Amino acid sequence: MVDFGDLFALPNVDEVYLALGTTIKVAGSQAAFRAVDYDTNLKLARAARAEGAKRLGLVSAMGASAGSPIFYNRVKGELEDAVSQLGFEGLVIARPSFLAGDRESLGQPVRPGEKLALKVSSLLRPVIPANLRSIDPASVANALLQNVPTAKGRQVLLSGQMA
Repeated sequence: MVDFGDLFALPNVDEVYLALGTTIKVAGSQAAFRAVDYDTNLKLARAARAEGAKRLGLVSAMGASAGSPIFYNRVKGELEDAVSQLGFEGLVIARPSFLAGDRESLGQPVRPGEKLALKVSSLLRPVIPANLRSIDPASVANALLQNVPTAKGRQVLLSGQMA
């Protein structure tokens, strides 16, 4: 389990960006996954709101829904719902499709078949709908940086809007 220590002692901020996440495999269990992807993100959002943050940018996932039968998507949807209730003036939720980053260079475990899937998806890119295409993490970050500072209300960005 990861010890986030004093992570929740935040300075006064206007905006907060949450992109903390893991996989069930890396976390080791559904409970450990939920502790990172839901509990820790929600604690950070609450702490930021308590320090005056008016806007929040959240990296979620395509298919996020609190009613999903898929555990991963259900947790992401539950987090979206929970942060929506915190009273932020603006909330921008990024729901990227498959993130096409170089996990190995970041010291993250390489997923079997991921490189093959990326190659196939790049070949088929012209026929894959924009919201289903893999997306570079930098595009997701840039979309949040462009939208969060002026956000009013709740906005959801799909991959096709972030590419």
